[in-house]
Order: sequence, then structure tokens, then C-alpha cells
Amino acid sequence: MSDLDIERVQVYAVGPETTRYTWASDMADQFMTHNVIRITTRGGLEGIAAAASYTDHDFDRSVAETLRPLLPSLIGTSALAREHLWYRLQSHNLPTAPQALSMIDIALWDLVAKHARLPLYQLLGGARSKILAYASTPMLRDPQAYVDFVAELRGQGYQAVKFHAWCEADRDLEMARAVHARHGGSGLRMMLDAEQRYDRRDAYRAAADLETLGFTWFEAPLVDTDLEGYRDLRQRVNIPILPAGNWVMDPGLVWQGIRREAWTSVRVDASFAGGITPTGKIMALAESAGMTCELQCWGYTLQQAANLHLMSSRCRTPRSSSACWTSSAPTPRATCTRRPAPGSGCGSTGTPCARRPSSRSRRRGTADRGRAGSGADQTVDGPRSFCHSVL
Repeated sequence: MSDLDIERVQVYAVGPETTRYTWASDMADQFMTHNVIRITTRGGLEGIAAAASYTDHDFDRSVAETLRPLLPSLIGTSALAREHLWYRLQSHNLPTAPQALSMIDIALWDLVAKHARLPLYQLLGGARSKILAYASTPMLRDPQAYVDFVAELRGQGYQAVKFHAWCEADRDLEMARAVHARHGGSGLRMMLDAEQRYDRRDAYRAAADLETLGFTWFEAPLVDTDLEGYRDLRQRVNIPILPAGNWVMDPGLVWQGIRREAWTSVRVDASFAGGITPTGKIMALAESAGMTCELQCWGYTLQQAANLHLMSSRCRTPRSSSACWTSSAPTPRATCTRRPAPGSGCGSTGTPCARRPSSRSRRRGTADRGRAGSGADQTVDGPRSFCHSVL
């Protein structure tokens, strides 16, 4: 037995009751569940990671419950055996919630970086300590609301903005033209995310218009699995085309998209794609094909950590997404800077959650925060917060 053998694993699904947003006209306001894992070794070293769930009508318990049958396989295994565990824990029966394996793998990378007394991005490659950030909007009321919001973001220092609108081609293009008319000559880079909602005809029409407006890229015009549609779109326009990066996430499947020249850049999220181990493989595949790899990065801080460290570890990752869903931007100077703390640099602090049913109000605009931490029988910060524990 070794001090690096895994002795305990704790999992929490935490849902703060707060203002909710949506990013498509056919989507309900989203409940964002913060799934957190803490892995502890016999020697007391801890690795922490998180991944989000986005669901209609209620918080999500599926990721935490997917982890429940996996946890016994971790106990007694060396925390250094990341590659071994990543292969061992993959299901060869039916698909499972993708965040589950991601959380385990990221927590193990956090733990081994702490063991090495290195910031995770340095352990992974250490290419840079600062990256550009772009603002990412929610769906707003009308084109003028986007024009005004972009003015706020520019005042906060952002040099690039990605728009989430109604995911209806005519309305989205009206917004894009309005924003371009007001901010197009300022040097601001603009992107549009259609959330996989367009058909091929609307995708081509929108791509042609966005190219005329000088947009930096067009994201998720088609469902991720329509590789032929993406390839056809790329052959007809010059604007860079990116996938959503939420459905084609396995390295082997991503390689099929690369081979078919479906995308200008690969797009993926380590907290959904199985963790840092497979995401590193995907980044290497993109680099070998002469492509960049755009890593998704938004949501709660602990969820963002893995992608930020991966971005900082390699040279061919363009920029970080910063979800500006209030008028107060989290990164006023439009950059993200890594600090030289061991591991991911994130801890799990604050009031942990209780293992009890949720009691919440559906009112919008409240500001309670339920935070994850250690222990099974403690309280949650605020009566409207949701927590589901797996120990």
C-alpha cells in the first residue's frame, strides 16, 4: 500500500437558486447543476474537479448517480494511474453521462500536480501563463439589447464577443447586422453560436452573411454529427466553421471529423469529453492536422479550471470563453492569468451540502449559493439551494 493509493471519494451535485438564462428561443431557462468530486489518498493528498449539467425544469442528479457504481473501482488504486483508470472505467455497454469520467480524470490530474508541487498547466506543458478571453452572451430581448450589451463589454476591456441569440436564422442575422452597424469598425471580433439549431440551407445563408460582416467564426450551425453537412458548408464559404463540441467528443470520432475536413478548428470541453487525458489526445490530433483546438470554458470557476490549464499548456489554443451573463464581467482586462499554485489552483471551500431533499423556490433573481465541500451531514447555505450527495 502507498500513500498515493485512493482511500476516499466524495461527490456532490449542487444547485444554487439564482437567476437563470437560456441561449435559444426553444430552450427553457436552464438549471445549472455543479457536480463536484473530491478524491483523497491514504496520505491525505486531495484532487478536486467539477463538471456542469444543464437541464430544463429541475436540477440534475444523473451525473452524481453515474459516479456511484464507479467509485468502488477507485478505492485502493494508485492516484498516479490516470491512463489505466481512464481506460478501465469506460463503459463498453451503454453510454453514460460523459461528465462522470471527466471529473475523475481531472481530479486525478489535480492530485498528481499537487504531488509534484507544480501548477497543472506547467505539468501539462507550460506554454504560457496568460490567454485572451472573449465574452459570451445569453439570449437577450432584441437586437438593441445586444448593441447596448456589447458597448458595456467593450468598456470592460473585451476585444471579442460571441453571441447566443434565438437560433432562428432571420432574427440572429438581424441582430448580427445591428451589432456590426454600431461596433463593426471598432476592431471588435464577433462570433455567432447557433447551438446546432439550423438546417443546411439556413446555415449556408447565415454563413455567407456573417462572412460579409467579417465575423471571426460561425459556431455550431448544424448538429455535431452532420459531418458531411459541415464539410459541404466549409467548401462553400470562407468564414471559419466550428462544431458545438458537445456530441462528437471521443478522440476516434473527432479524428473522423478532422479527416473529413468538417471543421476549421476542433472544439471540445475537458469536463465533458472524458477529462484531461482524452482531451490532450484530441488536442494532439488537431495539432497534427495543422488545426487549432478551441476549448470551451465557462460556468463555475472549478469547472473552468481544467480547460484553462489545458489552454495554458499548449500553443495552439486560441482563447478562453468568459460567460458574461450579468453586466459585471469576471475578467475586466479580457485576459485569464494562471497563478503558480500547485495543482489546478482551486479548492473546495465554503459551506458543504447536506444529504437531504431539495427545497427550492422557482422565483428568478435570488442569490443564494450552495457550495460543495467535505462531510455528509452538514448544512447547505440557504433554503432554496439544491444538493445531492454520493459518498
